[in-house]
Amino acid sequence: MKELLYLKKYFIKYKKRLLIGSVFVILSNVFKVWSPQFLGDAVDLISNNLELFTTGQENSAEKLSISKTIMNFVLIYFVIALISGLFTFLMRQSIIVMSRLIENDLRNEIYTHYQVLDQSFYKNNNTGDLMNRATEDVSKVRMFLGPAVMYTINVIMLFSFVIYSMLQINVSLTFWVLLPMPFLIFSIYKVQSYINVRSKKIQEKLSDLTTQAQEFYSGIRVLKSFVQEKYAKEVYKTNSEEYKTASLKLARIEALFFPLMVLLIGVSTVLVIFIGGIKMNEGLISPGDILKFIFFVNMLTWPISSVGWVATLIQTAAASQKRINYFLKTESSITSKSSLDFDFDGSISFKNVSFTYKDTGVQALKNISFELKKGERWAIMGKTGSGKTSLAELICRLYNVSSGEIKVSNKNIKDVNFSNLRSQIGFIPQDVFLFSDTIENNIKFSNADITKEAVVNIAKEIAIHKEIIKFPLAYDTLLGERGITLSGGQKQRIAMARAMIKDPSIYIFDDSFSALDTRTEKTIFKNIEPYLKNKSVVMITHRIPVHFKFDKILILNEGEITEFGTHEELLNQQGYYYNIFNKQRKM
Repeated sequence: MKELLYLKKYFIKYKKRLLIGSVFVILSNVFKVWSPQFLGDAVDLISNNLELFTTGQENSAEKLSISKTIMNFVLIYFVIALISGLFTFLMRQSIIVMSRLIENDLRNEIYTHYQVLDQSFYKNNNTGDLMNRATEDVSKVRMFLGPAVMYTINVIMLFSFVIYSMLQINVSLTFWVLLPMPFLIFSIYKVQSYINVRSKKIQEKLSDLTTQAQEFYSGIRVLKSFVQEKYAKEVYKTNSEEYKTASLKLARIEALFFPLMVLLIGVSTVLVIFIGGIKMNEGLISPGDILKFIFFVNMLTWPISSVGWVATLIQTAAASQKRINYFLKTESSITSKSSLDFDFDGSISFKNVSFTYKDTGVQALKNISFELKKGERWAIMGKTGSGKTSLAELICRLYNVSSGEIKVSNKNIKDVNFSNLRSQIGFIPQDVFLFSDTIENNIKFSNADITKEAVVNIAKEIAIHKEIIKFPLAYDTLLGERGITLSGGQKQRIAMARAMIKDPSIYIFDDSFSALDTRTEKTIFKNIEPYLKNKSVVMITHRIPVHFKFDKILILNEGEITEFGTHEELLNQQGYYYNIFNKQRKM
């Protein structure tokens, strides 16, 4: 229960609903236990006046009076049953609705917390696990918040009222009736424990099956290009068979649940009739008392059987909440010392910056120093793995430096509001991500208030408009997962449009033209020139854009700056840049 104590704040938040729900639980059980009294009294009234009903005196006043009384008892029984049902409904409306509200709050808390965690967290945890904690685990916790809490209160109240009522009638008969109950609770608890274990295995198998299907669907192009449909089918069939086997094992265990419950409850009922009949012959109880006991036994059926189920719910919820708490207690290494707005002019300086990825231990940058002034245009080049993207991610403060200092607008990057800083950076990452939404909404993602006209204009500048209007729904075309319906070049240009429409202080292009031909690249550079006026530009690239002039060119190799200067200066050095330039010119 230690892990579940985290939910205390939610119980306090919704304490009124919980308190009102508990009152409804008490009232529901009061009326439920009260109702058999009238049926029992009706049976006793008939039993005591049996001769009157068998003498044939059809119109006697006494017989009519007794019949009227019996009918009143039956009518009162139904009225009380309706009132009990009403309070049961209100009980569920209070406690179950409370659990749904907490479920919503908890899921939102997890999602909000996910948003503030840094890149390292997402590299160390897979997407499926993140989703499971916000969905499956929260749903299991909800079962504790709602059904487990409600049935726990209900069991305590009903059990107390029923035992008290039975003891009022006959103590020894009460003992005999309750004798099988501990065996029932233990048996159901054991069955539920097995069910819980099997359910976990089924969840694991289902997760594997879902992950496998998702990967095959997402990679359908690769699957078909390598003609591996048969392989995928066999893998999925194997996983599906394992899931089926686990499900059948669970079904066999669940098949024991209700027969076992009926058997043990039936034993209690037989004991009521047998022991009760003996005591009735001894004149200790009446036929109506036996009927009341039978009703009371049946009332205890579900509450008693729910004990094991509730215990399982609590165990499962505690395990799920532990998983949730682990993530909620994870803190981001990226924090802001200031919440104030920050005016970023596009100037950046690195002073002896080194950076090592904590999850892999790979040192991406070593003692990097440079100063990019407002409005300057830089190219950053180097071999694959030289640290180019890492440098760009440090500018966006997606990571913290391992050593050294980064300044933006002459302020330490750690001292400014990083959310406000990022809002003024137009970053087009190497791995373009598009949402399963319309083309228009993907472009407007960085600026939701922009007009449709502005979206069309920027699409024209990025040379994607003509291709968009060829789609049947044009800008309202719904993209597939991760933009799978588009080509690589189309995705890059939409990502560029998304950044351009943001109107940031600095643009960072991370190999953003790799999927474009030279003619399209030239057109885009010419069209976006007005957008880049007075803006800082950092372009990470493997090739030299001949249609774009840079103030400085920085060459990285294994995380270190090996060349730096203007185009002419680097050609005179006759190093890496010189070789790339000559190779590209000969093509």
